[in-house]
Amino acid sequence: MRQEWSIQQLARAAGVTSRTLRHYGEVGVLRPSRTGSNGMRFYDEDALVRLQRILLLRDLGLALPVIRDVLAGHDDPASALRTHLDLLEHERRQLERRIAAVRTTLAKTERGEELVADEVFDGFDHTQYRDEVIERWGKDAYDEGDRWWRGMDDTARDDWKRQLDRLNSEWIAAARAGLDPAGPEAQELARRHVAWLSSVPGTPGYGTPEGSPREYVLGLADMYVEDERFAANYGSRAGAEFVRDALTLYV
Repeated sequence: MRQEWSIQQLARAAGVTSRTLRHYGEVGVLRPSRTGSNGMRFYDEDALVRLQRILLLRDLGLALPVIRDVLAGHDDPASALRTHLDLLEHERRQLERRIAAVRTTLAKTERGEELVADEVFDGFDHTQYRDEVIERWGKDAYDEGDRWWRGMDDTARDDWKRQLDRLNSEWIAAARAGLDPAGPEAQELARRHVAWLSSVPGTPGYGTPEGSPREYVLGLADMYVEDERFAANYGSRAGAEFVRDALTLYV
């Protein structure tokens, strides 16, 4: 007989409430493996794996209807978990670089040593595409964006980067789940992506009611695919192609 857990046992192990698990069952993302004669819900090992995937996707900010579609598009749990693992390891690498940068800054500050900018901002680098920005949109555009970035405090800067990391992670998850670029989930990501682009000072369309112009969005979408540095943000060239197709349809 396969091992199983009651709804209370599963809720306690996963750090959620029984009410949350019942809600997951009602919306179709996690139904119990069986229901006892007294109405008690039980969950088997497959349900444990599915719940882990749900919680990982929730951490990425995906809504339950989107999670349901993502799970439906990934019939192979092992493949899906490899995708989640890739995302988590990417986030870990970024976080480890930032931790190391802060430790270096702290140590040098305490010793009264001179700081090195490249060390301080390792893992926070917003200048890596400086030449491309200047070539495409001019030095004024770069300078305006640079002033905006340096003018933010640490909390605002970290919040902005978390939003970007979450958006990129959702793009990766949607692409690997095989969602339709024209579907509602991908088009909502495209809407958020264009809104994010329009929020950056110095970019075309910033501060205007129209937001980012169509040509600007299409140009970036193509660059995401053509430049491996950008494609890496979306997990692979195939992921970047998914983003490009969704953005193209959106605009």
